[in-house]
Amino acid sequence: MTVRSVVVSGGFDDLRSAQVRFLEEAAKLGPLHVLLWSDAAIGRLEGRKPKFPEAERQYVLRAIRYVHGVSPRCDPAGPDCLSLPEGLRPGAWVVEEAGDSDAKRAYCRGQGLQYRVLRSADLQGFSDGLPQPLPESGRQRVLVTGCYDWFHSGHVRFFEEVSALGDLYVIVGHDANIKLLKGEGHPLFPDHERRYLVQSVRYVRQALISTGHGWLDAEPEIRRIKPHIYAVNEDGDRPEKRQYCQAHGIEYRVLQRLPKQGLPQRQSKDLRGF
Repeated sequence: MTVRSVVVSGGFDDLRSAQVRFLEEAAKLGPLHVLLWSDAAIGRLEGRKPKFPEAERQYVLRAIRYVHGVSPRCDPAGPDCLSLPEGLRPGAWVVEEAGDSDAKRAYCRGQGLQYRVLRSADLQGFSDGLPQPLPESGRQRVLVTGCYDWFHSGHVRFFEEVSALGDLYVIVGHDANIKLLKGEGHPLFPDHERRYLVQSVRYVRQALISTGHGWLDAEPEIRRIKPHIYAVNEDGDRPEKRQYCQAHGIEYRVLQRLPKQGLPQRQSKDLRGF
């Protein structure tokens, strides 16, 4: 049964695929609102400093297509209760199976809230979540490519900027090609998981896994999608890409690598440690 709205509560620090899967399934129960803990609350409730500051965590969460709203600095007195902002009256509190507790159940009974527990078995796999085939929108088609091995706010900002040019298609490098280009130990996460994270961003119309090789591993997908624009950031600019676009009548755009205003600069290589 769908309720009028649902809430989840937590720090959502260093958002990975498992947390996004949780958000996706929770959103199926009703419009999803995230009660986001402050940096201080993470320290108090989890005994550690957050990896990413509150403003950055909020920015990434707001970009997730399954999230209807985010309320920052919703710091509960403990892990088994909520801190609801004024005006928000949800119908249910959704938790993961590992976070289920009798105290949470008792809290919801006292507050007149439904209590939903998502089992670990229901959070397996990575869905596509898109109609097939995608209907035409009439906008220009814009394509970007990349590894997206440790997903972060810089990726979200790049997608946000590029999506202003038209419908955004993201081609995620397949595992064998990433290893070929970047060496042993890459990628850290398999291509189907990286594609899932990219697809979860609301600015992305569709994310696909490449099927070619080399710096133009997305060439088969480019031929199928027929983009009007191929956009890269400064790190992704390559002569092979420029020459391909020139030969095939595709506009080639190079964007500066700039973070969202007020947020720190991020690079995957720094976050993953090599």
